[in-house]
Amino acid sequence: MNLQRRMTANHRAQGLIGGCLAVGLLALCLSTQAQAPAPANPTLLRAINAIRQQGCGTGPTRAPALREDPALSRAAMMISGGAKLEDAIKAAGYRRMRAAKITVGGITGPAALTPKVLAASCATVMAPYLRDAGFHQRGNQTWVVLAEPFVAPQAADGQQIEARILTLVNAARAQPRRCGNQAFVAVPPLRRQSLLTELAAGHAADMARHNYFSHTARDGSTVDVRATRAGYRWRTIGENIAAGQMTPELAMQGWLDSPGHCANIMAPNFDEMGAAFVVNPQSKSGVYWVQVFGAVR
Repeated sequence: MNLQRRMTANHRAQGLIGGCLAVGLLALCLSTQAQAPAPANPTLLRAINAIRQQGCGTGPTRAPALREDPALSRAAMMISGGAKLEDAIKAAGYRRMRAAKITVGGITGPAALTPKVLAASCATVMAPYLRDAGFHQRGNQTWVVLAEPFVAPQAADGQQIEARILTLVNAARAQPRRCGNQAFVAVPPLRRQSLLTELAAGHAADMARHNYFSHTARDGSTVDVRATRAGYRWRTIGENIAAGQMTPELAMQGWLDSPGHCANIMAPNFDEMGAAFVVNPQSKSGVYWVQVFGAVR
């Protein structure tokens, strides 16, 4: 059919602290990240980073140094009082991709964080994607929380990211592909269309500002209605949305893995596209991506 509205969506909600609202080629910072404070637990931080520099006997022998994050130290304190990891991280206001906790009993001070003591947790300690740490000690008990921070795309990179999405789409269209049970031949590349970019940016911004994820906007409109309202004289129109991905590559892979989104990308009756992303650290998913495909009458 001419009106291609793919209502399945690749939705992976994650979190973020700090960031900017990037609307197409525009940017609005919603919050700023202050300079990292001095560690509250410097001896514990040094002890665990010594392991990450030297390894702990198995697996990798080196990993990037951790930073102590005050929110994760608050989370560690809550865990010491019986809170679950996920609940503590959320209550502390830290938004993460992945997280882990380590509990050590019977040892005080930095001696709790040595290769021998942490041997059973070596894989966790050495995981290279974990970049932030929090600590809490009480008596001879130590709680450590490690996390991979949610690092959103930068608003200043909006133009480059939009161009990257178009490049990825055209690379996908340049070769035959199966989208679910549909087979597609290679099709011509799409060109950027500024009005479609504005449509993508507008819908992404609305989802981010009002914390929802849907092809249907709060006013009830779908992409065909929004395109007509904006003055785009479409012959065929389509939209892909995603949420929570950190990079255009991840968003694109999610679309290609979804039959409906993939079919939009490979559709031969589209010849132009606009794309945008929005980052809102106060929203559930943090990052929202939109592609709008079209062909004019």
